[in-house]
Amino acid sequence: MATLSDPPAESFRLSQLIYDTRYRSLTIQVIVFILIMLGLWELVSNAIQNLSALGKDFDFSFLGNRAGYDINQRLIEYSNDSTHGRAAVVGILNTLLVAFLGCVTATILGVIAGVLRLSNNWIVGRLMTVYVEGFRNIPLLLWIIVIFAIMTEGMPQPRDFRGDEPEASMILGDSVAVTNRGVYIPNLVFTRSLGGNEMSEAADGVEAAIVPSVSGADWTLILVVLALGIAASIFIGRWGAAKQERTGVRPPGLFWMRAGAIVIPVAIVLIVLGATLDYPELTGFNFSGGVHLRNALIALWFALSLYTGAFIAEIVRAGILSVSKGQTEASAALGMRPSWTMNLVILPQALRVIIPPLISQYLNLTKNSSLALAVGYMDVRSTLGGITINQTGRELEGMLLLGGFYLITSLVISAVMNVYNNSVKLQER
Repeated sequence: MATLSDPPAESFRLSQLIYDTRYRSLTIQVIVFILIMLGLWELVSNAIQNLSALGKDFDFSFLGNRAGYDINQRLIEYSNDSTHGRAAVVGILNTLLVAFLGCVTATILGVIAGVLRLSNNWIVGRLMTVYVEGFRNIPLLLWIIVIFAIMTEGMPQPRDFRGDEPEASMILGDSVAVTNRGVYIPNLVFTRSLGGNEMSEAADGVEAAIVPSVSGADWTLILVVLALGIAASIFIGRWGAAKQERTGVRPPGLFWMRAGAIVIPVAIVLIVLGATLDYPELTGFNFSGGVHLRNALIALWFALSLYTGAFIAEIVRAGILSVSKGQTEASAALGMRPSWTMNLVILPQALRVIIPPLISQYLNLTKNSSLALAVGYMDVRSTLGGITINQTGRELEGMLLLGGFYLITSLVISAVMNVYNNSVKLQER
């Protein structure tokens, strides 16, 4: 009786790496990877040789040397006796501050302008068109300089607030002063602190920090409670959505429940710490107390927000137009108000189209903040990538650190927004 046996295994031949489709793609990838690594090695070797020819080495110890220069706007304590590393941290925080403020404000402006541009009111629609086309078609640098010039030349001087009949007056209940030296707003201070209130005075001719030196433990506690409140708010929102999905009825007061989950715990912590407001007051030739937002920060923040908001408006408009008209008609047939239709039907579906390009706008805004150099705002480009490099001569190290910061920041923003994007995308059943 004949028996069947397995065919002999085919032996591997080097020619299969090229002619066999099972191995060819892997072979090409390995070759390309090797070529890229060789190119990088050549660049690094060439850089090291050129540094050696100039009598330099590759070293980051300069970050521990004395900086010797002042920073006029900062979030943490700093003096010219601090190190270059400390100066870099101050610049990084200043960059993150204006990026955060810009992203929040640009999103609000963009959503409002995008929705209003679709308004049936001819005047409102045309005004939004003028805003969008005007800001996005003029270079951002020009808007930064224009707003800075308006703040510097068009706003009243501090002395104009003096006298029985002053030429200028504070706004919002005499709590905010807008001057040609910047904007003075109330500052949050604590009468009871976890680590004690240790206020430090700035050197002559140097502005105080944006936020005076209060115990870091206080702000850490507030941020932790705020993060937990946001997490609780997200949980409540998902619970409400799940209940609505099961029963078809939206839980009443869901918005106030979510808002309370954030506001109430933070308010309790502020009361425990004895939070109070320190209002700016005119003393001598300038205002004292409160928080001083310099014109450079205001100009950069407003310009980034208005410029990026114009692009976000178009993204929002495109996202809303991508939703079928039948959704609006169905909502109207169910008796829903136009505002409910926009908030509960149109925008949730439009977000799936809006989020991906919105991520790019956030990244652009963060990187465009490097234009702060034009108006003297001391961000990381001005500190680490500017004065520090000029003083130490460590161009390669400084630029690598600067590029690494922008890379990490961009990756973090993309990761966070991608997580949100995955949470709102369509779920297949």
